[in-house]
Amino acid sequence: MHRKALKFLPNRQILPEGLSSPFIEYLNPRSTLAPPFPSPLAARLLSVDGISAVFYGPDFITITKAADANWAHVKPEVFSLITEVVNSGERIVTRSEKHTSTAGQDDGGAQDSLAYNEKDSEVVGMIKELLETRIRPAIQDDGGDVDFCGFENGKVLLRLRGACRTCDSSTVTLRNGIEGMLMHYIEEVQGVTQVVDEAEITSNEEFARFEEKLRERKGISAATA
Repeated sequence: MHRKALKFLPNRQILPEGLSSPFIEYLNPRSTLAPPFPSPLAARLLSVDGISAVFYGPDFITITKAADANWAHVKPEVFSLITEVVNSGERIVTRSEKHTSTAGQDDGGAQDSLAYNEKDSEVVGMIKELLETRIRPAIQDDGGDVDFCGFENGKVLLRLRGACRTCDSSTVTLRNGIEGMLMHYIEEVQGVTQVVDEAEITSNEEFARFEEKLRERKGISAATA
């Protein structure tokens, strides 16, 4: 089990019908309210002290916590919020007509990055096929997903999502697992490079500042008590 992420299986479809992307990821509270896919549940989950990201797969939810948060403290509240929504029948993700890009909300560009594209070269087509059929299922089982970001100078550019993004061994996953398989089957592939979102970096920095403010306030409260 990933120390920073937990996967929940609510036994119902998570993503809305017709969504071409296989995931939606929320990295800050603002993103849960903004178009194109606001999520009341994600808003509640990110309001839990210590929760830093919410990832929706086709039929699972992955919750990521801050490094200093304890699952023993936050898991019961997270489980309760998810159970409440599932039992009520409330929609987990809603659609907004106005589609604007929002820092912190990622639906993979609304289009599955592994989908067939007639403009792809033969090598890119083979890379996508291998990622889709052999690599993505294993990553989704672990509570995450993978984005294909390009193929440049022999390097496959990939972005890990959900639990795999925060896993301490994500680099090992890329190097030993994905890279090894791609290089074995496709001789043009010389390696794999992990891509990190600017939004993700910004979100992590904002969350760190927020956590620091909370610690300072707790310190002041303790000193005046």
